[in-house]
Amino acid sequence: MEQNKDKLIKISGWTLFIFAIGFFCLQAGYLLAHERFQVEYIDNRLFYIINILCVICLFLAILLLLRLTKRLLLIVASVLGLFVIVQGVLLVDSNQVIKNITSVSPDFEHVFSIKENVESGEAIYYRSYYGILARPKETLPNEIGGEYKVEWLADDIAAFTYKADDNTVQQFIGTYGDRGSGRSYYYVGPEIHGIWEGNNIEVISNTDGIFVTENGKTESFGWDNIVQFGTLAVVLKKSNEAVWTISLDKNFEVHSDASEQTVGNISLYKATMEMNQSTTLYYKTSKR
Repeated sequence: MEQNKDKLIKISGWTLFIFAIGFFCLQAGYLLAHERFQVEYIDNRLFYIINILCVICLFLAILLLLRLTKRLLLIVASVLGLFVIVQGVLLVDSNQVIKNITSVSPDFEHVFSIKENVESGEAIYYRSYYGILARPKETLPNEIGGEYKVEWLADDIAAFTYKADDNTVQQFIGTYGDRGSGRSYYYVGPEIHGIWEGNNIEVISNTDGIFVTENGKTESFGWDNIVQFGTLAVVLKKSNEAVWTISLDKNFEVHSDASEQTVGNISLYKATMEMNQSTTLYYKTSKR
């Protein structure tokens, strides 16, 4: 029984040691990739969190594999505590210089990431690669001036709603998928041509633009006031302020032939800082 316990302790110790080596190699690989390919962690705080995990695994491995005197154990524990405190302070300080806005998709396959330079106000959207690595993709057209929120409209569509520095409400959409073959670009507006209804809301897309009717009140948006993100969503704007986002649901099918029957649903999401949910709309007809 005692022999089995010692064996389990050794296995656990070596496992933790391997984890520590793995975290160290991950950090070394990241520093090399950052220098060569200009990639970053999807969230800057990961660098300090991984450092902390590395030394904790190493400390526990030493504790399990070696017989330390009380004095030596106290020294090692003190060094560990000091290291963790320093990394924690650096983590907090780093987020005060570059504010990380990160959200993971409901299916855990995508990460929405925005990094805001607190001093300059510049906010950059990062595209994730290989899970935790990312590259800057584009700068948000408006600086973030106040509160914000992230809502996943689908597993591959994230809506970032925020108050801009000019006190307007803006929306930026992160898209990570496709509803077509994936080989060609298409425009959302023409793809949803027709009439859509659901929950006392009607949306009409035609050659003049997109019209949204909610509780009997209609708002019209010409094509000049419609901004597309990727191939999955459009933001409808009025007076340089976001009003609605229309996104293609997972079951929506893009056809190369316009004469083919429309399949799937779309979602309508209001641009507001209040907590709200998107509304699913169903295709009614192509005429009006």
